[in-house]
Amino acid sequence: MFRDRLDAAKQLAQRLEHLKGHNPLILAIPRGGVPMGRHLADALEGELDVVLVRKIRAPGSPEFAIGAVSEDGSLTLDDAASHFPSDAVEREVDHQRQLLKERRARYGPVRPPIPPEGRVVVVVDDGSATGATMEAALKTLSGRPKRLIAAMGVGSPSAVARLEAAADEVACLEAPQGFMGVGQFYADFGQVEEEEVVELLSRSSG
Repeated sequence: MFRDRLDAAKQLAQRLEHLKGHNPLILAIPRGGVPMGRHLADALEGELDVVLVRKIRAPGSPEFAIGAVSEDGSLTLDDAASHFPSDAVEREVDHQRQLLKERRARYGPVRPPIPPEGRVVVVVDDGSATGATMEAALKTLSGRPKRLIAAMGVGSPSAVARLEAAADEVACLEAPQGFMGVGQFYADFGQVEEEEVVELLSRSSG
C-alpha cells in the first residue's frame, strides 16, 4: 500500500537509481502518471514530458477498458472488444482520438514534445490493470529510444507479463495476485486535475 502517488514515485526512483547520470527522459501518462514523472525526473536528473494515450472504454460500461489508443493513432484492442458492436467501439475510438488532440493542444505551449531518439526512456504511470494503456505508449516509442523502461507503482500480474514483451525492462513495485484495481493500493488516490499537470510540466527539473 502506498500513501499516495509521491510515495510510489519515491520508491520507483530508488528502484531506478542506476539511471542517474544518463539523463533519462521520463514520459508520464496523464494524468495520474504526471506527479510521479515530475518526481522521477527531478530525482534521476532527467527531463519530463508526456506520452499521450487514452483508454478505450467498453460501450455501456465506461469503467471497463477494452483497449487503448495513442497520439499517433496506434490502436490496441483487447479480445474483449469483440463482444461489443463494432460501430460503438469505433465511435469510442474516434472520441478518444479527439480528446488526445485537445490534450496535446493544452500541453504543447508549456511542454513541446521532446524527441526520444537515442535516449534512455522511462514511461511511468501510477498503475496498470490490463497493460493496454502502457502497452500502447510503449508501441508508440518502439525502436526509437536506446532503452525503453515501463515503470509503475502497481500492476496486475497479467499486465506485467504483457509489458515485459514490449519494454526492455519493467519496474513495477507491486504485482499482487489479489489485484482488483489500481486505486486499492493507494491510501490517497485523488484525481489529478489538468491544471496540476500543466503546472508540473512547466517546471524545470531540479
